[in-house]
Amino acid sequence: MAITLRSFLLSIFIVGLAACSKPPTPYSWNLPHNVPPPQVPDDNPMTEEGVALGKKLFFDTALSVNESIACSSCHLPEHAFADPRTVSIGARGEALTRNALALVNVAYNASFTWAHNNLDSIEKQILIPLFNEHPVEMGVTGNESLILSRLNTPAYREGFKAAYNDSSPNMNNVVRALASYVRSLVSFNSSFDKYAYAGDDYALTPQQIRGLNLFFSERTECFHCHGGVNFTQSSKHSSQSFADQPFHNTGMYNTDGMGSYPKSDMGLYSVTHNKADMGKFRAPTLRNIALTAPYMHDGSIETLEDVVAFYARGGNKRDKINPYRSPFIKGFRLTESEQAALIAFLHSLTDDKFIDTHKVHKKE
Repeated sequence: MAITLRSFLLSIFIVGLAACSKPPTPYSWNLPHNVPPPQVPDDNPMTEEGVALGKKLFFDTALSVNESIACSSCHLPEHAFADPRTVSIGARGEALTRNALALVNVAYNASFTWAHNNLDSIEKQILIPLFNEHPVEMGVTGNESLILSRLNTPAYREGFKAAYNDSSPNMNNVVRALASYVRSLVSFNSSFDKYAYAGDDYALTPQQIRGLNLFFSERTECFHCHGGVNFTQSSKHSSQSFADQPFHNTGMYNTDGMGSYPKSDMGLYSVTHNKADMGKFRAPTLRNIALTAPYMHDGSIETLEDVVAFYARGGNKRDKINPYRSPFIKGFRLTESEQAALIAFLHSLTDDKFIDTHKVHKKE
């Protein structure tokens, strides 16, 4: 069939438009000079457009089956993207089994959720709240078409086009965008950071420095589980050749006198079915920890003072020490002034600029 001049010119015009399509803008990390950037998967590079789209999705209730909750309903910016409730509540009103972890520097995590050694990327982790059915969290399973139809708006189509050169919303790009936004939530501007990394000798008070020395002492053992640039052993970054994935039993429970945890949550054991993993959980980051109460995997400890007291007594010994308890949880004695100093140091890990910035973003 002969090609008309008109159709030929039109084809050139269309190809020209495709060629002129603006590529996404590489994301600029705002990190101290001595903090390495996080690792980023090759199939989801960080871009300004992807982060912007992910932020919009993160605060949108359209992602839940009945439009009752958003990701931000359980990860509140003013609480360092944690949940002040003991456990979170899903879209259908079901209570979840764990306290929602803070989304602070999760780009540096080697594993995700409280206890899962096979979840090694943010992209994988995001599938759980979206698609989990027991209990229902966001309720996406079986409702993908409904939820994607809500995202088929001019603004979202433009956002997906800018980020992924595909204006039609799909769940793969929803997950990629959410992961990009969550990966961008980096916090390295606390008083501790100014003292330790920026060389400001006056950024910490004498009381906080005393608490810092206690934290990094063999006496309290805190740093063994909460070490490294992100105050957790479970970490990885671009300058690290391997990812460390430690999990710890803190001796919180011993329901049968032989080390068992409540059946509702047995920690890493629920994944591996290895008895040695009974009651093991990942040590969360302590950055912004003063804002993320309640504490522990089940939200059962209300204050930092109570957390320090828990570790000071070596866990919840009751009648018998849990045989799977970490050797680092051995108990210690502190005077009242030492306890106050340790807690003051934990407060020095609060990054007010990070919190204020994202509280403003929430209102946009």
